[in-house]
Amino acid sequence: MALSACIVVPQTQSVYDPDCKAMTRQVTLETAVIGGFTHCVGDGCAAMLATLGFVTAASVVVSGSIAVVGNAVYWMERQGQCAETRARTRAAAAAASAAK
Repeated sequence: MALSACIVVPQTQSVYDPDCKAMTRQVTLETAVIGGFTHCVGDGCAAMLATLGFVTAASVVVSGSIAVVGNAVYWMERQGQCAETRARTRAAAAAASAAK
């Protein structure tokens, strides 16, 4: 019997936000396969399966928490960038109107 474990890892990606006209970041979750066991018997198999299940579940909880916190921080950062972009757009529009 061949066994392997999957883990979930957070990945930070840069994406363009057309509303803000700026690059922003976001955290996504990716899966990865770790370790592999090609032979097990009896209670050893059960222990390995339990361990692999625990590792997978723990990685989901930890990585998910990192993703939630990271995305909240990136969201606040994006709000600041959008506010600056909107202020510059308004200032440019006001200057163009005043020049007419």
